[in-house]
Amino acid sequence: MKIILLEDVKNVGKKGQMVEVADGYARNFLIRNRKAVEATVTSKAVLEQQKATQLAKEKESIENATALKEKLEQITVVFSLKTGENGKVFGSISGKQIEEELLKQHKLSIDKRKILHSSPINTVGLTKIQIELHRTVTATLAINIKSGK
Repeated sequence: MKIILLEDVKNVGKKGQMVEVADGYARNFLIRNRKAVEATVTSKAVLEQQKATQLAKEKESIENATALKEKLEQITVVFSLKTGENGKVFGSISGKQIEEELLKQHKLSIDKRKILHSSPINTVGLTKIQIELHRTVTATLAINIKSGK
């Protein structure tokens, strides 16, 4: 029996895939548990439309991420940290602080979980960090830490 999967099923296929399975398995397990629907003309048309809609959303998301990447690579976020006598920094800059300062200084909103810099930034000067805006789009943001006593 040909079916269209509504969710990922181990050893059968991924969501949205049309697969051939045994009739009993399809009727008694997959369709009954709403993991799949029978592949009819109507369900095939619905599947094609869902794929087209998802492809359009994905394309728009990539375009938005690319535009944001261009903006992020043009700017520098400035922080002022207290330093000791030898230029040693007291404290560090976290992803949450970067998110807040980016919003405050440049009116750009980025989720702190998208920042790929794993360790805290605690050196005076210019530091470049990576921000994943989309699976395929990664931007580089300049962070400038100044010595503020």
